[in-house]
Amino acid sequence: MFTIMLKAKLHMARVTHAVLNYEGSCAIDGELLDMSGIRENEQIQIYNVENGQRFTTYAIRAEEGSRVISINGAAAHLAGPGDRVIICSYAHYSEAELEHHQPRLVYLQEGNTVSHTSNAIPVQFA
Repeated sequence: MFTIMLKAKLHMARVTHAVLNYEGSCAIDGELLDMSGIRENEQIQIYNVENGQRFTTYAIRAEEGSRVISINGAAAHLAGPGDRVIICSYAHYSEAELEHHQPRLVYLQEGNTVSHTSNAIPVQFA
């Protein structure tokens, strides 16, 4: 049996571009891709914190160090420059892999610079 688990997350990324007349996808700074472990052409989920929109697309590499998060194609109707988004990827893991699985979590601040990284989401208290 396989379980779908969170593989990687870019938390509170700021959208820098929304390009409607583009083939599609989400361009992400190459350094952020590498740090998070999200691969080029990998399916990603994007959650727009500003308006609640949730959508699926795939990641493409933007210039390293550019801090670009560009929502492209039809998805440009769902997120615009300045919006805060959470970008997640998920993967199927076997029971054996789950023993040692830890997601890569990259937390961003203004300018899409990294504030910190983690491998665990904090426990939510009541």
